[in-house]
Amino acid sequence: MPASREGEEARRREGEQAGRREGAGAHDEVARARTAGERGREISVRGVPGLPEIEPGADLAALITGAATDLRDGDIVVVTSKIVSKAEGRVAHGDREDAIDAETVRVVARRGDARIVETRHGLVLAAAGVDASNTPPGTVVLLPEDPDESARRLRKALRDRGGPSVGVIITDTLGRAWRIGQTDTAIGAAGVRPFVDYRGSEDSFGNSLEVTLDAVADEIAAAADLVKGKASGVPVAVVRGLADLVTAGDGPGAAALIRPAADDMFRFGAADVPLARRTVREFTSEPVSLPAVRRAISAALTAPAPHHTEPWRFVILESAQSRTELCDAMLEAWITDLRGDGFTEEQIARRVRRGEPLRNAPVIIVPCLIPKGMHPYPDDRRSRAEQEMFLISMGASVQNLMVSLAAEGLGSCYISSTLFCPDAAGDAIGLPFDCHPMGAIGIGHPASAPAPRPPRDPDHFILTL
Repeated sequence: MPASREGEEARRREGEQAGRREGAGAHDEVARARTAGERGREISVRGVPGLPEIEPGADLAALITGAATDLRDGDIVVVTSKIVSKAEGRVAHGDREDAIDAETVRVVARRGDARIVETRHGLVLAAAGVDASNTPPGTVVLLPEDPDESARRLRKALRDRGGPSVGVIITDTLGRAWRIGQTDTAIGAAGVRPFVDYRGSEDSFGNSLEVTLDAVADEIAAAADLVKGKASGVPVAVVRGLADLVTAGDGPGAAALIRPAADDMFRFGAADVPLARRTVREFTSEPVSLPAVRRAISAALTAPAPHHTEPWRFVILESAQSRTELCDAMLEAWITDLRGDGFTEEQIARRVRRGEPLRNAPVIIVPCLIPKGMHPYPDDRRSRAEQEMFLISMGASVQNLMVSLAAEGLGSCYISSTLFCPDAAGDAIGLPFDCHPMGAIGIGHPASAPAPRPPRDPDHFILTL
């Protein structure tokens, strides 16, 4: 991960932790108020008309206080990110697609020219938030460099002008998976609790709430969007009646609402899945979910099958004894071969260390080929082709397996050793005589994130005839 991304991730984690601490401190007070019926109180949301076209360097605080003359303590000022970006000079000249490329750190999904991407802020949205509307031809508006910092600066500027103590939310329009249409979401916040944590409290029937975490900053952003909008020319709204969500300090910001990658069940978009498999050689001691392994094997069974056969079998070595017996048998066979090749003991010791990842894996799968469906041919040419067809099918199933394991959050490494000592490997784990071991796959939770994948130019691997 580049240093800038590491910094963004560290700040996001710090913000989330701070948000949980601050949310925990006010948890009981807010929960009591709301369960007592305060959700039925009156909340007003009104647009702030009369703002001019925003130019670089514009004093947003002055413009907002000039247009919204009756701001009160506890109000929440909701501002469309576009005018923040314009004031901060985040307007780029040139091609929109080039701007999207520059703002993108990961493509999550793609359909035609449309792209859902992750930005360096950690936001996942269409076109990296690059907007060509309401801006002169030949220019595009980018998201603010740091939306939370923009919210903090705007809140301070409002307060420095002698204004009341308000919260600030900066919004942008996001689509949502599984839902048609878009809604505004908080991408920056200051002086507003981004969420209210009800976990640990009880509902009206005495049931313990375990997962309820209200993203109130997003709810406020969506409500404000009802009175704002691109067509109306009203980029600012004021929400009144939620003073219990306004804080004395700036708080963790909207970054606390970004789900950590490790907790994201939908981390891999369509574009990510084929690239998710990486060779992992160091595993933690965390147990491996066997249902997850079984789901990965189900994906392996979708590989192309020659002659409509099902030539794959997957032997799961769950017990430490079975894994040790396999690794010991392969090690012995390997050392015997290397000694026969004339290698020194020191050279042998270096080479056999390559098999350590398999020995340290919490689970091992031995993929096996069942060749009984192969068609017999009287000549070597077609017999070799038949065998290669089955081997290709086996390779496809192994790739499917390892990609699916990665999508389950599991790391894997493929070790080819059983191919070089099939009899020893088969005897060690009691394989049926018709099962031909095609390597071994170590599975576990990665001990560390893999290094960035080196770029490869597909043109170097393509022959066009």
